[in-house]
Amino acid sequence: MHPSNIHNTPYDFEALSGKHPELSSYVFRNSNDAQTIDFANPSAVLALNKAILKHSYGLVDWNIPEGYLCPPIPGRADYIHHISSILKEEGIDGTSKGLDIGVGANCIYPILGAQIYNWQMVGSDIDEKAVLAARSNVESNPQISKSIEIRHQKDNANIFKGVIEPDEYFHFTLCNPPFYKSKEHAEKETIKKQKNLGYSEETKRNFGGQANELWCNGGEALFLKRMIKQSVHFKKQVGVFTCLVSKSEHLPKIKKQLKKLAAEYYTVEIEHGNKKSRIIVWKFN
Repeated sequence: MHPSNIHNTPYDFEALSGKHPELSSYVFRNSNDAQTIDFANPSAVLALNKAILKHSYGLVDWNIPEGYLCPPIPGRADYIHHISSILKEEGIDGTSKGLDIGVGANCIYPILGAQIYNWQMVGSDIDEKAVLAARSNVESNPQISKSIEIRHQKDNANIFKGVIEPDEYFHFTLCNPPFYKSKEHAEKETIKKQKNLGYSEETKRNFGGQANELWCNGGEALFLKRMIKQSVHFKKQVGVFTCLVSKSEHLPKIKKQLKKLAAEYYTVEIEHGNKKSRIIVWKFN
């Protein structure tokens, strides 16, 4: 994890339960006599996330509609910290303005960006229910209400157009794209993951997720190629574009698209335990 990430150590379940008592009902000791929760239980994961946001980031309340994506906070915080490092490399320090593409009902990236770095954040989403839930999460926490704006992207064909206003400038954009090609692909990968973790095939996806949060036609690679193509039209309104890339085998196609459009680009490798991922960063002269 990024050295600035406060989640580099095991969870302190006693401290977390102190901020969100509901979590305590899900905590137990495993075979190694260490406190933990059942990470295959969506209710336990939701309670853990609420506790983390209250304990570590000072939130008053936070909720998501049933079935929507419940993100692992440490990994999301890592992306935010890496963006901070990227901005410093670009000579941008201090308060910045960022755009989260596909903010989701959880609104987690804008919340973390506002709370950790005091950034001004805009989040956009095509799902109207997610937009309403994200706005509710912002309004429930007065300390961030003036730092975050949620916008509804009404045109599924566009990523930036209709969200970025004329003459508006963002120091960066971020995105955690849908990485499955279809519902069937998502279900197949979930079963594979659950087997690897020792859970049964009937175990629910512990972090949930709606269709637009998890899959799109062509999957992650095609989504990113479309984003890169559309980003050219906003090169004067964005300092650096960034996006997570979950599959390294997608990088050749993504880099080919960036070269075609004469963009400057590089990747930042990130690790969360045994999981490896990367951030693609690009800009235009």
